[in-house]
Amino acid sequence: MHQQTINLKTAFLVFTLFITAIGFGQVAVLNFKYQTVKFPKTNEGAKLHYIYEFSNDGKADLEFYSFEAECTCTEVKLPNSPIKPGESGRIEVSFDTNGKYYYQDRTIYLLTNTRKKREKIRFKVFVEPKPVATKQN
Repeated sequence: MHQQTINLKTAFLVFTLFITAIGFGQVAVLNFKYQTVKFPKTNEGAKLHYIYEFSNDGKADLEFYSFEAECTCTEVKLPNSPIKPGESGRIEVSFDTNGKYYYQDRTIYLLTNTRKKREKIRFKVFVEPKPVATKQN
């Protein structure tokens, strides 16, 4: 009787570990078409827009919880609902160049349910400052 109890406990433990391993293997995988974007030289005051296209190459629904941007000059619109495995989605980003000059290298962190938990997208642009107004007599 004692041997049978040990075998049942062992079988239960092995089964639990197997089910847990399967569960951990099912994660969302975020794959961007272009993760970093370089805009052409831009004059200060322009508002730049880009749509980051991505797919969920994982085995679980992909969810976006929130994002972190360096300043309020960057607007981000995340998908409202989970992205199923094998499906695609879009993240819309706008950058207001007002008050921003020269080389801008911006990273946006996306808080997700992927294995990394914190994914990133990035854009770069050289912003030509507005000419300084000179006082005329």
